[in-house]
Amino acid sequence: MTAQKSDRITSWHASPSKPRFVPPPGAVDAHCHVFGPMAEFPFSAKAKYLPEDAGPEKLFALRDHLGFARNVIVQASCHGTDNAATLHAIAASQGKARGVAVVDPAIGADDLARLHLGGMRGIRFNFLKRLVDDAPKDKFLEVAGRLPAGWHVVIYFEADILEEMREFVAAIPVPVVVDHMGRPDVSQGPDGPDMRAFRSLLESRDDIWFKPTCPDRLDAGGDPWNDFAAAVAPLVADYPDRCIWGTDWPHPNMQDAIPDDGHLVDMIPRIAPTAELQQKLLVTNPERLYWAD
Repeated sequence: MTAQKSDRITSWHASPSKPRFVPPPGAVDAHCHVFGPMAEFPFSAKAKYLPEDAGPEKLFALRDHLGFARNVIVQASCHGTDNAATLHAIAASQGKARGVAVVDPAIGADDLARLHLGGMRGIRFNFLKRLVDDAPKDKFLEVAGRLPAGWHVVIYFEADILEEMREFVAAIPVPVVVDHMGRPDVSQGPDGPDMRAFRSLLESRDDIWFKPTCPDRLDAGGDPWNDFAAAVAPLVADYPDRCIWGTDWPHPNMQDAIPDDGHLVDMIPRIAPTAELQQKLLVTNPERLYWAD
């Protein structure tokens, strides 16, 4: 992809605040990304957005500033199925990061093995039409059946297609992690139709996990995201062993409403108010998914 610098967008806070909440030792930011650097890791020709560089140095500086110990780096859609930038960031982490890849469903066993050696522990299927042109469920299920031992599938979809996703989710032969809870309308509250539908999905199998993340995306009321806190805290309380948390830095496509990452971290005790819940959300649960070996 070629572009002038003026065409590129910045979606992250230049000077995030220091959070009041102090994460427990070993805490994992289990949903974040890297962009480029473009000169070394070009963006996909199919990318729907063209970000400024947000490489591992920026990510790890933010990790330390916010009080986290480790990261799970999720391949960003702007890099397509070329996972080189994410693998580079994992390698640069000195053992403090694992990753989630995006792959061509036709990927072979040798390439999957190389991704595993590089620190990947899952693959992501994106169903947001504004970000991807094609989401072939049959091919996704085929590759999900060939993953290395211990891997899982991450899926990203919006609440309006949850019902049509049920059969697909039921057929995935490995554990499933749902990004951002499938983007429910949190203004409906904890007992609203979107959250009830999502709870029904969680009840359909006991190895569906979720990320109670992105109040900046889901709460139209804005910071301090009170609707998000009210809607999501009961979900974390009821499924404490199946949730993981992340900043979503560098917040793809949020350039018009950039969140303060310190404020995002301060959401954690509002949705996980006890030390036990915080330990599970930030340490125990992500360790089970990403550092089991």
